[in-house]
Amino acid sequence: MERCRRILSIPAKRGPTCAVDYLERAEMECLLAQVDRGSTRGRRDYALLAFLYNSGARVQEALDLRAPALQLDRPYQVRLFGKGRKERLCPLWPQTAALLRALLAERGVDPRADAPVFVNRHGQPLTRYGVRHLLARYGAAAAHTLPTLAHKRLHPHTLRHSCAVHLLQAGVDPNLIRSWLGHVSLQTTHRYAEIDLAMKRRAIEKISPVGDPRSRPRARWHQNEPILAWLDAL
Repeated sequence: MERCRRILSIPAKRGPTCAVDYLERAEMECLLAQVDRGSTRGRRDYALLAFLYNSGARVQEALDLRAPALQLDRPYQVRLFGKGRKERLCPLWPQTAALLRALLAERGVDPRADAPVFVNRHGQPLTRYGVRHLLARYGAAAAHTLPTLAHKRLHPHTLRHSCAVHLLQAGVDPNLIRSWLGHVSLQTTHRYAEIDLAMKRRAIEKISPVGDPRSRPRARWHQNEPILAWLDAL
């Protein structure tokens, strides 16, 4: 037991931590614009990407989704089962609900039937590999239109990260985002504040660059505007 205790007390080796990639709003719209909604597969892909972005669901949560977990009448929402089978409700935009309703109707699926929502051409549930493949294909096409996408690591979790960052940018309380994404700890949610470049840009804009005359402290007599106005009137 003593030897086991000593082994367990050895700290884990720290490895390099990669920055979390997310898509800006324009990049997300460009990605969705690459989907050909004129085909059955295209309509499925569009509904899947829109759902992942809207709900911030983990890819496995989306692939395990069954039709009865969707509420496609007001109030639009989805019931997700996360890690440890923890259940949470996420609201859906009316546009996302319409996409999912049309997807089920096209397949002839009764919304009350216990059927998977996202399936492949054989009627089997999509796999993580399949989602990664279609994201890579649409991402490569979108990079020709928006070059910034060529430098992004695009994978299923990227859409979850994008949802979290955009909610944060919209002023949503981090505790609500934690509940939305199904995080156990609020610290996990706070990391999105660290990667939000827009918030960092707004912070740096409040500080004048080194060497800028505006960054030099003003003399105390410069700060007393009423006295300066009185002296100018003499």
